[in-house]
Amino acid sequence: MEKEIKTFELKNSSQAGVVLCNIGAGITSIVVPDREGNMADVVLGYKNLKDYFGDGACMGKTPGRYANRIAKGFLKIDGKEYHLPINNGENHLHGGNNGFANRIWESEQEGNIVTFRYFSKDGEENYPGNLEATVVYSWSEDNELTMEFSALSDAPTVCNLTNHSYFNLKGENQGNILDHKLKLYATKYLPTDNGLIPTGEIMSVKDTPMDFTQGKLLGEDINKDFDALNFGKGYDNCWILDNNTTFDKSNIVFPAAELSCDKTGRKLDVYTSSCGIQVYTGNWLKGSPEGKQGRNYQDYDGVALECQSLPDSPNKSNFPNVILRPNEEYRNIIKFKFSTF
Repeated sequence: MEKEIKTFELKNSSQAGVVLCNIGAGITSIVVPDREGNMADVVLGYKNLKDYFGDGACMGKTPGRYANRIAKGFLKIDGKEYHLPINNGENHLHGGNNGFANRIWESEQEGNIVTFRYFSKDGEENYPGNLEATVVYSWSEDNELTMEFSALSDAPTVCNLTNHSYFNLKGENQGNILDHKLKLYATKYLPTDNGLIPTGEIMSVKDTPMDFTQGKLLGEDINKDFDALNFGKGYDNCWILDNNTTFDKSNIVFPAAELSCDKTGRKLDVYTSSCGIQVYTGNWLKGSPEGKQGRNYQDYDGVALECQSLPDSPNKSNFPNVILRPNEEYRNIIKFKFSTF
């Protein structure tokens, strides 16, 4: 029997709210006020819910079992090799074409809290171990969306979960985000090869287009002749967050990013317990399914701020350990706090 597609609405007393969907435990709408009090939906999404299945953009959803890229789909755990599906050039991305983002999750709502669960069988997309993933969303009176990701496995595996929403603080149908200002709490980033796999180096952002420490417009340096920008056709890189250099504070959240739009006065503060944040400026959004208002999105119409562990960590000895073992719990907390200025 085909599982039913369900949506869940969370609203506070100001009528600001969030709509969630059990396809990929995703976010399909976030409606918040601008400085004049005008409400608008600030995340990209599709007109037809079924278009959330199998979309290349991973729009608003929870990618997994391993978010981001694993080089050539190669994984080695305790001396045993695993070969994951190749679905992004020569590499494995977001858990494969049939990863968590393209599954219907079990779901339940209680007040302004929605819980999603997905059971991933041993061998699914060639990952080892039966894994149970959970995402709990809650929406507050002060327009803060909290996401708590957790997972348990019965055998050694890898796990990296995040949310893949695309933000446009002008409104989801209002053009590109190159006029948005981004600040990152990160002084180091991960350079990559031309397939966007980290080289293993950890480099300072100083005197590069990757420096967002003081805050700057996304469009300010996006066309600079710089490897990271040439390889990705814009920003599609991971930064290491300064506040989480020990990689082990899985229950403590730190400031990760601030995104703001002068035109509307909307501001998004991102907090996380993750050690990294992938910034993706929607460089390949053109060709995605029809948007919520019947318009097809163009490249750079939204920016994803994906708080997560580091890409290709399983193959980089100097990156954080992402192996999840039995009797351990994977955790990641992300908060999106909306306000005006």
